[in-house]
Amino acid sequence: MRIEKAIRTDAEDLTELTIRSKSHWNYSRQQIENWRNDLTISETYIAEKEVYKLTDNENKIIGYYSYFKMDNLIVKLENLFVEPEFIKRGFGKMLMTDFLQRIKKSNIEKIILDADPNAEKFYEQIGFKVIGKLETSIKDRFLPIMELKIKPVANRVDGSASN
Repeated sequence: MRIEKAIRTDAEDLTELTIRSKSHWNYSRQQIENWRNDLTISETYIAEKEVYKLTDNENKIIGYYSYFKMDNLIVKLENLFVEPEFIKRGFGKMLMTDFLQRIKKSNIEKIILDADPNAEKFYEQIGFKVIGKLETSIKDRFLPIMELKIKPVANRVDGSASN
């Protein structure tokens, strides 16, 4: 297994992985189709955002994450998806650990994300806190807006990780 920067030609594979992973949570086919544009990872998206993929020994993509800097101190984690057969097997945590290590090397102080309600507990276990909610196109469904405050390496006295 390895995590590396995605390339433009990964766009279609990442899109299909995203759709399969989102479908794992029993959303209707119609709802997934309604979200298709939001779930699409384009070549342009890969070129403009930070996108990292987890591949197996045969180079098959089994998960990925993507983020962007909102400003000098805040990063938004936009996506973290794993192939359905690998959900709850530690690969999401592997991706999140890689992401956090990458971010902690910078001066970023806070990570924010809009979580799928099914993933809220996953993010809470990592230390994210709910700070708000975002109404969705589904009646009475809200996405938890979550944040994780981090202490950048440059500001640490002892070099240890802290959250």
